[in-house]
Amino acid sequence: MSALKRQILLIQNTQALVQAISLIRTPLLKPQIPLGLLLPDRQYRSMPTHGIGRYRYLLPKEQPKKKKEKIQMKQIKAATDTQYGVLNVAVSGYDMTLVEHYYQYIHNLCNHLEIKVDESYALPTKSTEVMVMPEQGTKMYVDMVLKTHERVVQISQLKATLAPIFMEVLLKNQPEGVQLSVKEHTETDYQTRFKARPELQGLIAQIG
Repeated sequence: MSALKRQILLIQNTQALVQAISLIRTPLLKPQIPLGLLLPDRQYRSMPTHGIGRYRYLLPKEQPKKKKEKIQMKQIKAATDTQYGVLNVAVSGYDMTLVEHYYQYIHNLCNHLEIKVDESYALPTKSTEVMVMPEQGTKMYVDMVLKTHERVVQISQLKATLAPIFMEVLLKNQPEGVQLSVKEHTETDYQTRFKARPELQGLIAQIG
């Protein structure tokens, strides 16, 4: 066989091999599509969601709100031969800091002496206007407004033998400008805890 024929056969075999390789690689090399044109197959579109994304059924059921019951006064305990009944230790003054500190001291003293404290509360602040009349003229004007702060420590079952010692300690530690009073608890004292509303009382009177 001549050299020319050998070269022709080699060229033909090389072309056939290149075509075969290109046919094999074409399915592997897919044309690139822009991201905006991608349409992937979503097989889950037709599947049920079963409440995916809903959370309210997981929360505990809210109980119906109960109406606030009217606050009723507790029954006043009567005194006996060996101990007092319900007593109100009231502290009042113009300086709220002194009143608050002395009120806390009384509460801590009751706990130290094992005196039962039923309640401790603050009464509504009272305002008093001080009027001044000038030397020349008859028209009065407000010079200052004094605010009276009051705190109450309500105790019970105070033994008669401990009462003198308790009062002596309170009086010795009473700060200047602070008034102290101890009296039996009554229904009137209970009503003074609430702020008066004259307009509401007038409407109730008209209805009644």
